[in-house]
Amino acid sequence: MPGMNSGLNVNDPTVTQAFKYALVHQGIIAVLIFGALSILWAALGQLKRPAAAEQDPADPEPSWRQLLRIGFGILWIFDGILQAQPAMPVGLPSQVIEPTAASSPHWVQHLVNWAGTTWSYHPIQAAAGVVWIQVGIGVWLLVAACGRMSRLAGAASAGWAILVWVFGESFGGILAPSLSWLTGAPGSAVFYAVAGALIALPLRSWRSARLGPLILTGTGVFLAGMAILQAWPGRGFWQGSFGGQPGSLTAMVQSMAGVSQPSAISGLLSWFGGLVRSNGFIVNLVVVILLAGPAIALLTRRRSLARPAVITIVVFGLADWVLVQDLGIFGGLGTDPNSAIPMILLVMAGYLALVHAPQEAPSVVPDPVPATSTVPATSTATGSQGRWRPASWPGRLATMSIRTLAAAGAIGVILLGGIPMAAAQVSSNAAPILAESIDGSSAPLASPAPPIALTDEHGRPVSLAGLRGKAVLLTFLDPVCVTQCPIEAQEFKQAGVLLGADGSQVELVAVNLNPLYSSTAYTSAFDRAEGLGGVRNWLFLTGRPAQLQPVWRAYGQASQTLPAGSMLGHGDSAFVIDPSGRLREELNFNPGPGTAATESSFASELAAAARQALGAR
Repeated sequence: MPGMNSGLNVNDPTVTQAFKYALVHQGIIAVLIFGALSILWAALGQLKRPAAAEQDPADPEPSWRQLLRIGFGILWIFDGILQAQPAMPVGLPSQVIEPTAASSPHWVQHLVNWAGTTWSYHPIQAAAGVVWIQVGIGVWLLVAACGRMSRLAGAASAGWAILVWVFGESFGGILAPSLSWLTGAPGSAVFYAVAGALIALPLRSWRSARLGPLILTGTGVFLAGMAILQAWPGRGFWQGSFGGQPGSLTAMVQSMAGVSQPSAISGLLSWFGGLVRSNGFIVNLVVVILLAGPAIALLTRRRSLARPAVITIVVFGLADWVLVQDLGIFGGLGTDPNSAIPMILLVMAGYLALVHAPQEAPSVVPDPVPATSTVPATSTATGSQGRWRPASWPGRLATMSIRTLAAAGAIGVILLGGIPMAAAQVSSNAAPILAESIDGSSAPLASPAPPIALTDEHGRPVSLAGLRGKAVLLTFLDPVCVTQCPIEAQEFKQAGVLLGADGSQVELVAVNLNPLYSSTAYTSAFDRAEGLGGVRNWLFLTGRPAQLQPVWRAYGQASQTLPAGSMLGHGDSAFVIDPSGRLREELNFNPGPGTAATESSFASELAAAARQALGAR
């Protein structure tokens, strides 16, 4: 899936520094969001009616809902912190998302590649956006304990989790042949989505005696399915090794042991990997029993069996989290703690709902009054139900609780990450940061451009003086080169497309850099091969070696040829000339890995430089 590969090192210093800058910059904005809301809330405090008093909910939040809300709120914040690791902008699409999708059907790979391409084209906006979206959702869940804001937080959590599950986890690997709960199937985001959907339910649903059994029964069905898959012959789980190669579970544990992490954990994983390799059948038998036993107990719907089943799931889940899933956070590209912890939270919440719900409240209890509502002692501005409602938004803001205010700030943080990420999704042009990371920033110039008087690919004389009044993007290419020069030509071509209407005021000019193949036959052939014949503002200039050499010297270009006549090497530069004929910039134009992302990034850089030159008139 080439769209996910930007061709850069995961720890590229330019991208890493830009990512840190973006996080700091957006972090300051996040603090300002909360600060501005607090100041405005305090300034409008005098609008609060003297007799008004915030009403606490008559019925407290059920403990099992609170467990899910707080537990997954903390998980989302932790996931956001993990997303802030320096390797995320470059490494996530190529080293996390792509390998996850590789074993899934082609249609899944194509779908996931679409999202991965967007990430690789805009790594800073995407990586920073995910950080703030997930931190914002986590804060929202923590501060909104009840009412409409709390339910909306659950819905936001579920919606984002589904997006992560589809595009980040390739549907949790459920369509891959090696599906196993031990390694994280069906994806941790599924449990986030289920928890968010439960939190989004009206409070009366949480008071129902049916919710706990429903959660535990669903868990039983899920574990039964996982037990069947784990026991299915031919899937590689019964063999610790096969034909001298590690079995499926052994390979997973060994790969986790090789991740950069504390030596104590790596040693524990190495020990367990050796145990699985030597005793694969016994280990898998124990795993199948530990999956099937709790599943059967929960499916009987007998309360006496629920407690031991839940304890078994919690203990087994923690062991799997350490010994197989490797806590899910190491290596610099861990995005979440994997699936064991969120599943444990769901199971514990279901058990608490099963045990306590019938004794704590009737099966149906209306939602409490939202924290934003107030009930004054006397009021003439009452609604149909006798509640005072502020007549304007300042009044409403003044009567907000601190929790509601914090929830509003959390929504602002989500938008802080989501808006730039959505804007990047709309743009099909890669960010210039990729080009800068390969070749560095441009060198500003301020001198007259050395003259050029050569012949274009059609045999017509062209001079730089004759192009006065237009901006010129100039480079030097070898018409028989089959490596970098075609890439650079395509970047020029794409820059012309990006310029749009401004393209009529810009000339894209290349000068032949090969003294042995200097006839127009070679430049014309190059144009045909690269689809440049129909680009109206493209010129590939050439001439006799005696004409070309002064131009090369004037622009600091040099080339070397082998005895057989092949091009050994040449410079990779692009020059920006303004409409008055003055040099404005020199760009190092080595295309580096030449991926789709870097080609688009160089094109964006060229188009931006041309527009800047046009504005300098």
